[in-house]
Amino acid sequence: MHVISGKPGWIEVICGPMFSGKSEELIRRIRRAEIARQRVQIFKNALDARYDATSIVSHSQQSLPSVAVDQIGQVYDLIEEGTEVVAIDEGQFFTSEIVSVCNQLASRRLRVIVAGLDLDYCGEPFGSMPELMATAEYVSKQLAICMVCGDPANFTQRLTDNRDRIVVGAIGTYEARCRRHFTPPQNGATPPSDRSASATPTVDEIS
Repeated sequence: MHVISGKPGWIEVICGPMFSGKSEELIRRIRRAEIARQRVQIFKNALDARYDATSIVSHSQQSLPSVAVDQIGQVYDLIEEGTEVVAIDEGQFFTSEIVSVCNQLASRRLRVIVAGLDLDYCGEPFGSMPELMATAEYVSKQLAICMVCGDPANFTQRLTDNRDRIVVGAIGTYEARCRRHFTPPQNGATPPSDRSASATPTVDEIS
Protein backbone atom coordinates (compact mmCIF):
# COMPACT_ATOMS: atom_id res chain seq x y z
CA MET A 1 0.00 0.00 0.00
CA HIS A 2 1.41 3.37 -1.03
CA VAL A 3 0.87 5.76 1.85
CA ILE A 4 0.07 9.38 1.08
CA SER A 5 2.84 11.73 2.16
CA GLY A 6 2.51 15.17 3.72
CA LYS A 7 0.07 14.06 6.45
CA PRO A 8 -3.11 15.31 4.77
CA GLY A 9 -5.30 12.74 6.58
CA TRP A 10 -7.04 9.75 5.02
CA ILE A 11 -9.36 6.78 5.63
CA GLU A 12 -8.42 3.10 5.42
CA VAL A 13 -11.08 0.37 5.48
CA ILE A 14 -10.33 -3.27 6.28
CA CYS A 15 -13.32 -5.40 5.28
CA GLY A 16 -14.33 -8.99 4.66
CA PRO A 17 -16.31 -11.84 6.25
CA MET A 18 -15.96 -13.15 9.77
CA PHE A 19 -12.79 -15.14 10.52
CA SER A 20 -10.86 -13.33 7.76
CA GLY A 21 -8.42 -11.60 10.11
CA LYS A 22 -9.86 -8.07 9.99
CA SER A 23 -9.21 -7.27 13.65
CA GLU A 24 -5.82 -8.96 13.41
CA GLU A 25 -4.89 -6.71 10.48
CA LEU A 26 -6.21 -3.67 12.36
CA ILE A 27 -4.03 -4.59 15.35
CA ARG A 28 -1.02 -5.05 13.07
CA ARG A 29 -1.42 -1.56 11.61
CA ILE A 30 -1.90 -0.04 15.06
CA ARG A 31 1.26 -1.68 16.35
CA ARG A 32 3.26 -0.44 13.37
CA ALA A 33 1.98 3.10 13.99
CA GLU A 34 3.01 2.80 17.64
CA ILE A 35 6.48 1.58 16.62
CA ALA A 36 6.68 4.72 14.48
CA ARG A 37 5.93 6.66 17.70
CA GLN A 38 2.60 7.92 16.42
CA ARG A 39 -0.11 8.58 18.98
CA VAL A 40 -3.01 6.17 18.44
CA GLN A 41 -6.52 6.10 19.89
CA ILE A 42 -8.53 2.89 19.54
CA PHE A 43 -12.32 2.51 19.65
CA LYS A 44 -14.79 -0.34 19.32
CA ASN A 45 -18.55 -0.65 19.26
CA ALA A 46 -19.86 -1.50 22.73
CA LEU A 47 -22.09 -4.21 21.20
CA ASP A 48 -19.05 -6.41 20.68
CA ALA A 49 -18.20 -7.83 24.09
CA ARG A 50 -17.52 -11.40 22.92
CA TYR A 51 -13.98 -11.60 24.25
CA ASP A 52 -13.60 -8.40 26.26
CA ALA A 53 -15.83 -5.46 27.14
CA THR A 54 -13.28 -2.82 26.14
CA SER A 55 -10.28 -4.30 24.31
CA ILE A 56 -10.35 -5.13 20.62
CA VAL A 57 -9.64 -8.84 20.34
CA SER A 58 -9.07 -10.97 17.24
CA HIS A 59 -10.31 -14.55 16.97
CA SER A 60 -6.66 -15.59 17.38
CA GLN A 61 -6.71 -13.78 20.75
CA GLN A 62 -4.47 -10.86 19.81
CA SER A 63 -5.71 -7.80 21.68
CA LEU A 64 -5.16 -4.13 22.38
CA PRO A 65 -6.91 -1.88 24.92
CA SER A 66 -9.56 0.38 23.45
CA VAL A 67 -12.54 2.55 24.36
CA ALA A 68 -16.00 1.04 23.87
CA VAL A 69 -18.60 3.51 22.59
CA ASP A 70 -22.33 3.21 21.95
CA GLN A 71 -22.51 5.92 19.30
CA ILE A 72 -19.89 6.83 16.70
CA GLY A 73 -20.30 10.54 17.50
CA GLN A 74 -18.61 9.86 20.83
CA VAL A 75 -15.40 9.06 18.96
CA TYR A 76 -15.22 12.57 17.53
CA ASP A 77 -15.69 14.06 21.00
CA LEU A 78 -13.05 11.81 22.60
CA ILE A 79 -10.17 12.61 20.24
CA GLU A 80 -7.29 14.06 22.24
CA GLU A 81 -4.81 16.70 21.20
CA GLY A 82 -1.77 15.16 19.55
CA THR A 83 -3.56 12.05 18.26
CA GLU A 84 -2.39 11.06 14.79
CA VAL A 85 -4.14 7.73 14.18
CA VAL A 86 -7.73 6.73 15.01
CA ALA A 87 -8.61 3.02 14.82
CA ILE A 88 -12.22 1.77 14.90
CA ASP A 89 -13.23 -1.90 15.07
CA GLU A 90 -16.63 -3.41 14.13
CA GLY A 91 -17.56 -0.45 11.96
CA GLN A 92 -20.66 -2.20 10.57
CA PHE A 93 -22.44 -1.87 13.92
CA PHE A 94 -22.43 1.93 13.87
CA THR A 95 -25.07 4.15 12.29
CA SER A 96 -24.60 6.03 9.03
CA GLU A 97 -22.97 8.80 11.04
CA ILE A 98 -19.72 6.82 10.85
CA VAL A 99 -19.17 8.14 7.32
CA SER A 100 -19.30 11.81 8.30
CA VAL A 101 -17.31 11.26 11.50
CA CYS A 102 -14.50 9.46 9.68
CA ASN A 103 -14.41 12.10 6.96
CA GLN A 104 -14.28 14.88 9.54
CA LEU A 105 -11.40 13.17 11.31
CA ALA A 106 -9.53 12.69 8.03
CA SER A 107 -10.11 16.37 7.26
CA ARG A 108 -8.37 17.13 10.55
CA ARG A 109 -5.30 15.37 9.08
CA LEU A 110 -5.78 12.17 11.02
CA ARG A 111 -5.21 8.68 9.68
CA VAL A 112 -8.47 6.80 10.24
CA ILE A 113 -8.51 2.97 10.10
CA VAL A 114 -11.86 1.15 10.23
CA ALA A 115 -12.35 -2.62 10.30
CA GLY A 116 -15.74 -4.23 9.72
CA LEU A 117 -17.95 -6.67 7.85
CA ASP A 118 -18.88 -5.54 4.36
CA LEU A 119 -21.68 -8.14 3.98
CA ASP A 120 -24.27 -9.35 6.49
CA TYR A 121 -25.41 -12.95 7.05
CA CYS A 122 -27.80 -12.63 4.06
CA GLY A 123 -24.91 -11.66 1.78
CA GLU A 124 -26.18 -8.07 1.54
CA PRO A 125 -24.12 -4.88 2.06
CA PHE A 126 -23.84 -4.26 5.81
CA GLY A 127 -24.87 -0.89 7.20
CA SER A 128 -22.82 2.08 6.08
CA MET A 129 -19.69 0.07 5.33
CA PRO A 130 -20.19 0.30 1.52
CA GLU A 131 -20.49 4.11 1.66
CA LEU A 132 -17.46 4.31 3.92
CA MET A 133 -15.50 2.10 1.52
CA ALA A 134 -16.48 4.40 -1.36
CA THR A 135 -15.13 7.51 0.39
CA ALA A 136 -11.96 5.84 1.75
CA GLU A 137 -8.55 6.32 0.15
CA TYR A 138 -7.59 2.70 0.85
CA VAL A 139 -9.75 -0.44 1.00
CA SER A 140 -8.32 -3.86 1.92
CA LYS A 141 -10.53 -6.86 1.22
CA GLN A 142 -9.76 -9.83 3.49
CA LEU A 143 -10.82 -13.39 2.65
CA ALA A 144 -11.38 -16.24 5.07
CA ILE A 145 -11.21 -20.00 4.52
CA CYS A 146 -14.43 -21.81 3.57
CA MET A 147 -15.31 -24.27 6.31
CA VAL A 148 -16.83 -26.63 3.74
CA CYS A 149 -14.20 -26.93 1.03
CA GLY A 150 -11.20 -24.85 2.11
CA ASP A 151 -11.47 -22.38 -0.78
CA PRO A 152 -11.24 -18.59 -0.22
CA ALA A 153 -14.40 -17.41 1.55
CA ASN A 154 -16.13 -14.07 1.04
CA PHE A 155 -19.37 -14.78 2.94
CA THR A 156 -20.44 -15.27 6.56
CA GLN A 157 -22.84 -18.17 7.11
CA ARG A 158 -25.12 -17.92 10.15
CA LEU A 159 -25.76 -21.32 11.72
CA THR A 160 -28.71 -20.41 13.97
CA ASP A 161 -32.41 -19.63 13.46
CA ASN A 162 -32.09 -16.03 14.69
CA ARG A 163 -33.06 -13.64 11.89
CA ASP A 164 -32.07 -10.38 13.57
CA ARG A 165 -29.60 -8.56 11.38
CA ILE A 166 -27.17 -8.00 14.25
CA VAL A 167 -26.37 -11.09 16.30
CA VAL A 168 -22.98 -10.91 18.00
CA GLY A 169 -21.30 -14.31 17.95
CA ALA A 170 -18.28 -16.28 16.83
CA ILE A 171 -17.46 -19.95 16.26
CA GLY A 172 -20.65 -21.99 16.64
CA THR A 173 -22.87 -19.12 15.51
CA TYR A 174 -21.12 -18.28 12.25
CA GLU A 175 -18.64 -19.78 9.84
CA ALA A 176 -16.94 -18.55 6.68
CA ARG A 177 -18.21 -19.83 3.34
CA CYS A 178 -17.17 -19.50 -0.30
CA ARG A 179 -19.70 -18.39 -2.92
CA ARG A 180 -20.48 -22.01 -3.86
CA HIS A 181 -21.28 -23.11 -0.31
CA PHE A 182 -22.90 -19.96 1.05
CA THR A 183 -26.64 -20.46 1.63
CA PRO A 184 -28.58 -17.25 2.34
CA PRO A 185 -31.63 -17.71 4.63
CA GLN A 186 -34.89 -18.53 2.89
CA ASN A 187 -38.38 -18.60 4.43
CA GLY A 188 -36.95 -18.51 7.94
CA ALA A 189 -35.23 -21.89 7.56
CA THR A 190 -31.90 -22.58 9.18
CA PRO A 191 -29.13 -22.75 6.56
CA PRO A 192 -27.95 -26.34 6.13
CA SER A 193 -24.54 -27.42 7.37
CA ASP A 194 -22.55 -28.63 4.35
CA ARG A 195 -19.30 -29.13 6.21
CA SER A 196 -17.27 -31.96 4.75
CA ALA A 197 -15.55 -34.35 7.13
CA SER A 198 -12.36 -33.82 5.13
CA ALA A 199 -12.38 -30.07 5.68
CA THR A 200 -10.67 -29.43 9.00
CA PRO A 201 -9.33 -25.87 9.07
CA THR A 202 -6.89 -25.08 11.85
CA VAL A 203 -7.23 -22.32 14.46
CA ASP A 204 -4.84 -20.16 12.44
CA GLU A 205 -7.03 -20.53 9.34
CA ILE A 206 -10.16 -19.24 11.05
CA SER A 207 -8.58 -16.32 12.89
